[in-house]
Amino acid sequence: MITVNPDGKIMVRRCLVTLRPFRLFVLGIGFFSLCFLMTSLGGQFSARRPGDSPFTIRTEVMGGPESRGVLRKMSDLLELMVKRMDMLARLENSSELHRAAGEGRFALDRLPAGTGLMERIQAIAQNVSDIAVKVDQILRHSLLLHSKVSEGRRDQCEAPSDPKFPDCSGKVEWMRARWTSDPCYAFFGVDGTECSFLIYLSEVEWFCPPLPWRNQTATRRAPKPLPKVQAVFRSNLSHLLELMGSGKESLIFMKKRTKRFTAQWVLAAQRLAQKLGGVQRDQKQILVHIGFLTEESGDVFSPRVLKGGPLGEMVQWADILAALYVLGHGLRITVSLKELQSNLGVPPGRGNCPLTMPLPFDLIYTDYHGLQQMKQHMGLSFRKYRCRIRVIDTFGTEPAYNHEEYATLHGYRTNWGYWNLNPKQFMTMFPHTPDNSFMGFVSEELNETEKQLIKDGKASNMAVVYGKEASIWKGKEKFLSILNKYMEIHGTVYYESQRPPEVPAFVKNHGLLPQPEFQQLLRKAKLFIGFGFPYEGPAPLEAIANGCVFLQSRFSPPHSSLNHEFFRGKPTSREERWPRWVGVFSQHPYAENFIGKPHVWTVDYNNSEEFEAAIQAIMTTQVDPYLPYEYTCEGMLERIHAYIQHQDFCVDPAPAPPGARAPQSPFILAPNATHLEWARNTSLAPGAWPPVHSLRAWLAATGRACTDACLDHGLICEPSFFPFLNSQDAFQKLQVPCDGIESEMNHLYPAFAQPGQECFLQKEPLLFSCAGSSTKYRRLCPCRDFRKGQVALCQDCL
Repeated sequence: MITVNPDGKIMVRRCLVTLRPFRLFVLGIGFFSLCFLMTSLGGQFSARRPGDSPFTIRTEVMGGPESRGVLRKMSDLLELMVKRMDMLARLENSSELHRAAGEGRFALDRLPAGTGLMERIQAIAQNVSDIAVKVDQILRHSLLLHSKVSEGRRDQCEAPSDPKFPDCSGKVEWMRARWTSDPCYAFFGVDGTECSFLIYLSEVEWFCPPLPWRNQTATRRAPKPLPKVQAVFRSNLSHLLELMGSGKESLIFMKKRTKRFTAQWVLAAQRLAQKLGGVQRDQKQILVHIGFLTEESGDVFSPRVLKGGPLGEMVQWADILAALYVLGHGLRITVSLKELQSNLGVPPGRGNCPLTMPLPFDLIYTDYHGLQQMKQHMGLSFRKYRCRIRVIDTFGTEPAYNHEEYATLHGYRTNWGYWNLNPKQFMTMFPHTPDNSFMGFVSEELNETEKQLIKDGKASNMAVVYGKEASIWKGKEKFLSILNKYMEIHGTVYYESQRPPEVPAFVKNHGLLPQPEFQQLLRKAKLFIGFGFPYEGPAPLEAIANGCVFLQSRFSPPHSSLNHEFFRGKPTSREERWPRWVGVFSQHPYAENFIGKPHVWTVDYNNSEEFEAAIQAIMTTQVDPYLPYEYTCEGMLERIHAYIQHQDFCVDPAPAPPGARAPQSPFILAPNATHLEWARNTSLAPGAWPPVHSLRAWLAATGRACTDACLDHGLICEPSFFPFLNSQDAFQKLQVPCDGIESEMNHLYPAFAQPGQECFLQKEPLLFSCAGSSTKYRRLCPCRDFRKGQVALCQDCL
């Protein structure tokens, strides 16, 4: 460093060699020594669990004479280094003192620093020497203790014969042969000894009984549950946008959508809060893992966001995140396998071991990709915690496909089914079947002023085609030519440089539009026309909400997994009539059956006369913007709130087993003797949701599904009520002549077989299904009422 004195003389002040350079050097040596010491002893403290003494396991592996010898060498090396550094420091201080005297300056400020540094170096050397002695003593003692304990426990480390743990000996055999197949076993302390196998199988897994000589208090001590916090509706979504992350086009799209709907979410939360009054809601800790966006699953969606790819899944996930956050719950969002493993507490290895800690989440929302990833990495913990999982499943999973054994035996097994979950854990985009929970999404809700502006600004001869990918337009020239005679046709087909040849020249193609601009286009158009694909997307509801008429093709024969490639491999046959179809009769069954004319027209595109007549009729039809309540922000908040508060698949209501006779029947025959009702003087089933007093039980006609039977009476089939009907008493109350009672696994049971006058009860609760019919059976069907505009909830379900 250069300084200037008052006389103008320049003096160069140099640092002593014993200060900065040697200080860094010695600091490095000290740090290296500490690291080496910890590494040398690390083996002694690895694979520990609470309650284990740090010197009672694996002392025979590490910490022998080699470690003690290394410590002694380190101590000797530091002693030698101190002597040499002391000599250098003396020489350097002496020469520095002479230079300072010649310059009229005496470097007194340097000497204390050098002296203090030497004292520190000597202290480090002494500490290392002391540590070496102490470690030597500890290791000698631990080795002696271990040899004594090992001899005393040798006879206690044999697989016990306990009828309560029939799989113990088999698991020990498996561990002997394969404990090195996954590093996670070593992580939990398995080292190839019989004792380590039994400790692992009794304390980490649960196949063997606890060992009597182990500290059971420590190993079984459960973490204290966190104090309950009440959920409070949120009005600021900025933190949610941070939680969603960035870096993927799919996430950018979802964040833009959430921003655009913020005001509607806030208003909906205020309305729901008023509706609920002072109801206390526990805040849930929720993990949201969007599996299809992970690199491990391929993430085919993100690269296609800006190229006309499907957006329906991202629309739904964005709305799910917004609803959970606005309801006031704690959220953790992951879109990578590494993040998932970190949040779950997955041990290092290949996924064969349980989690390292109790699951910190009350609920997990994921998709089929995420479900597969969790099963691969959670080990036995997946079976333990799968009741907390909710699977966002666009097209639904029917019970016959969900039950692994039944699906395999009866030809229902697919690539996506056989998870053995409660069918209500699958949450769909549309209410395909009441066997699953209807999750849905939201569309923009307009106020009266906005609706009037849209009506005033409508062009009577403008049509927008539903199809952003050019391949959807292929082969559609015939009916496009008919449409072109009456309307100006607009498209939003993605292209990079050249106009797609599949799009006729008379179509005005805007290219791929951002969502706000697309909404403006819909507000001007009279007609929104579908080409038969994609199935059941959100766009038709958005068009109807913006005052368009939706025109779609009728399928003949209806599409299903039996005759159409798109549905093949999906865990649903879509052959059942929910609410009024067999298979999929149109591109958007919900729009056809729940909304219908004048907003939705379904015609045969292969019939030119029918198609042209529909165009002419639509041009003279006036419609107002319409949005079903269940697709508003308030409707979705209401639905998710009810699910979180009342759906608990980890606790079974435990109804009477099949065939058991209750002391007092909870049912009475209705006055018109057509169906059963829950008796008013009967106590309600505790914890049952929906409330059992909404139950109405009907015996369906031969060949009718329960979905049909309930809808015939203006009700919804409720599979949660099946366990209460699965008894001989229910048939007797309906005056059904049962000559015999049998319990079997069949997704159509409970049912009455007329040819043999025999009644069948359901043996497997996971197979209770509203879907399914046979000309052989009259099914016993549980029905309930529903809230106006909200088929997912009964009138008293909120």
